[in-house]
Amino acid sequence: MLKIAVIGLGDISKIHIPAIQANEGAELVAVCDIEESLKDSVANVNFYTNYLEMLEKETLDCVHICLPHHLHYPATKACVEKGVHVFQEKPLARNAEEGLALVKLEEENKKIKIGVSFQNRVNETVERLREIIDSGDYGKVTGIKGLVTWHRPKAYYDVKPWRGKMEYAGGGVMINQSIHTLDLMQLIGGEISTIRGSIDNLVDHGYEVEDTASASIQFANGATGLFFATNANAINSSVEFQVVLEKGKFTIKDSILTSADESGKKVELMEDMKLPGSKFYYGASHAKLINQFYTCIEKDLQDYIHVKDAQVSMEMIHAICRSSETKKEVIWGYSNEQR
Repeated sequence: MLKIAVIGLGDISKIHIPAIQANEGAELVAVCDIEESLKDSVANVNFYTNYLEMLEKETLDCVHICLPHHLHYPATKACVEKGVHVFQEKPLARNAEEGLALVKLEEENKKIKIGVSFQNRVNETVERLREIIDSGDYGKVTGIKGLVTWHRPKAYYDVKPWRGKMEYAGGGVMINQSIHTLDLMQLIGGEISTIRGSIDNLVDHGYEVEDTASASIQFANGATGLFFATNANAINSSVEFQVVLEKGKFTIKDSILTSADESGKKVELMEDMKLPGSKFYYGASHAKLINQFYTCIEKDLQDYIHVKDAQVSMEMIHAICRSSETKKEVIWGYSNEQR
């Protein structure tokens, strides 16, 4: 039985904790949050306000990191140094530089697993789409489009001010709301050659982080990518993820994968499991990814999303920001430049 703890009892922990409790091979033994008022929010577990104390007192197999972005690196590092596996909520870190520090941590501690929660990779629609692409039946990928048009009012930042500060969040719509879309774009597109991007604030909430971003991505295989994300929409519309191949076009929207022929006729191929409630945009695959990670711990497998995999999205965000600042195309290669 794996002994599990959760650090951070904010919104996303409400997705992690039921998944842990539903796994017959895992036991949630401790939780940690600086808010003493949350002491009784999770029944029958030990509660801590200091994760270093928790790591000293508890015998743990895996810790879930559900903290604000600026705490991902120090909390993960503390767990790894105690020999405890980590399942970390996205994003990997505040920025690409901090992400590289985590890459180094992973490389230097090969016996400790650090899994990153890009759960949309294991959505049923994405898995089916990847099977179609890998089959080669429709030729090569020629284009990828990722659109995220959501709504975040000023109250969203006011209630948790860290979300609006670069020092703590590391960014806005890219790192917080649309990083899953960036991750899927690079997962499907492969190695990136260049990025040209732009970031801005379309709504004046008075915070430091961007609410809108766009980018043109050139992949090494010749495919092109278009990325657009905003928090300035009137509502949280469905993410649209589209892949164009030489002999077909496939779109995931409203959690449904469709194909379209040359006449535009659409055929539904697969639908995702849905998460009940208003947080539908979290997707329903957290539990699937968590269970997969636990299996990797128990059987010492490598079939999980590693730090080095998650670092690519951090470098994409860095490139988009740098391109926006310089008004120039950015050649891919942040990791190599920093090593």
